[in-house]
Amino acid sequence: MERESMEFDVIIVGAGPSGLATAIRLAQQAQEADTELSVCVVEKGSEVGAHILSGGVMESDALSELIPDWQEKGAPLNQPVTEDATYLLRDETASIKLPEFITPRTMHNKGNYIVSLANLCRWLAEQAESLGIEIFPGFAAANIHYNDDGSVGGVITGDMGVAADGSHKDSYMPGMLLKARYTVFAEGCRGHLGKMLIEKFALDKEATAQHYAIGFKEIWQIDPAKHQPGLVIHTAGWPLTEASGGSYLYHAENNQVFVGLIVDLNYDNPYLSPFDEFQRMKHHPLFAQYLTGAERLTYGARAITKGGFNSLPQMAFPGGCLVGCNAGTLNFSKIKGIHTAIKSGKMAAEVIFKQLNETSPTEFCADFNQTYQQSALRKELFKARNFGPALHKFGNLLGGAFNTLEQNVFNGNMGLTLKDTVPDYKKLKSAAECRPISYEKPDNKLSFDKLSSVYLANTNHDEDQPCHLQLKDPQIPIRVNLPSYAEPAQRYCPAGVYEIVEGDEKEPVFQINAANCVHCKTCDIKDPSQNIRWFVPEGASGPNYPNM
Repeated sequence: MERESMEFDVIIVGAGPSGLATAIRLAQQAQEADTELSVCVVEKGSEVGAHILSGGVMESDALSELIPDWQEKGAPLNQPVTEDATYLLRDETASIKLPEFITPRTMHNKGNYIVSLANLCRWLAEQAESLGIEIFPGFAAANIHYNDDGSVGGVITGDMGVAADGSHKDSYMPGMLLKARYTVFAEGCRGHLGKMLIEKFALDKEATAQHYAIGFKEIWQIDPAKHQPGLVIHTAGWPLTEASGGSYLYHAENNQVFVGLIVDLNYDNPYLSPFDEFQRMKHHPLFAQYLTGAERLTYGARAITKGGFNSLPQMAFPGGCLVGCNAGTLNFSKIKGIHTAIKSGKMAAEVIFKQLNETSPTEFCADFNQTYQQSALRKELFKARNFGPALHKFGNLLGGAFNTLEQNVFNGNMGLTLKDTVPDYKKLKSAAECRPISYEKPDNKLSFDKLSSVYLANTNHDEDQPCHLQLKDPQIPIRVNLPSYAEPAQRYCPAGVYEIVEGDEKEPVFQINAANCVHCKTCDIKDPSQNIRWFVPEGASGPNYPNM
């Protein structure tokens, strides 16, 4: 069956905040210049917002720059932050509330909003469509289309109706070739096409290794008597005695709280299970006081690109650019990436529109890089450049003290740059060097198992399709990872995708339950052998997050 093709001026891969900001700003400029511009957004989720997950505290300045009248237009920023509280959790019962002056000023949230990023993206999509942008949910951009000169010329969406053995079902439809003068890749953290582009164009040759965390989030409906609308709680310390990171609890609207844990993926003990650390965290009295007797509504997990300024690749390449978390624009000193994603998308749109209408396309990379160098986005990320490396080098306590000093006293301009050059997967020690960690069974009141949690993620995959979790060498999990690292995929995956089971002859077998996958990308990042390649499954597969 012949592959159909369509042509656009600009194609945007991903309907997250950076992709939708790019689309909206392109359309605004076309409207201002009274010119025609064809822009298409492809989104692998079943609908806009289906794959979106964020802790949920947002600075509104970037949104105000993009859509100044967002309040009048009904943007879902309904719960302003009313109070900040930061705690050091000393152990499973004790905590100390830290005075505001010893926490980094970047962690202060007065003037910000507690939001559902999924719902914000749905609203942004409505604004984009009202400006004439075409948005196609349920279409996964599977591959990159290159022009004869080697520049990016668009994307090819994934085939539909392919069976697990590679044969074509009756429902088979080949993917479409979508051509464009410029293609913007806004896939989010560890986008599989972004990963290809970084390698092909050596975009990271001047950057340090990228770093990641895995972030968990649950939404709970709590007793109205316990609800404190606008309260933002952050913690450091327990339960992460063998990793850096921290937890949060945000009192959103409608008697709901957002609760989660961020675990940096540079931890070294292969027995550590980020999911189980999150489950036991909720038993701490600081969290249990709100969650006891409450109802858990949703669960999700997603990797976070947190390397920041030092790890940021060149974002532009011939024919397109990376934006948002696909590039790594999150400001980890604030634990915020929504506003920076919007800023990067807006910047990309302005450079692309200029190229389409005023200058030679051959100057695109230089124009983009110059615009970034002069941008407020670069200035913000530069000030936060040491935040992650300080935690990695010195740990939560000393690293936190360094960050407070740099941010509060030197305003991010201390005059030195700390760097972490070791990729997260290389940090794992052998199982023989580490002690196993014992996690208690979930009580199904505050803590839960992986499968019941995945159920709340509403994840859905047609099981009769090719496995989207591809092994470069199928023998490595049993031959290398199991004896060397006790096969950590069993523990770092937050959805029970990977298991070691007993085969027919009592030998261990590496089993992949791909239907459980919540598209967090942790396996692609943390596998010590770099043997797992996350690829897009059939369009519309994956989680269906309602309000994350």
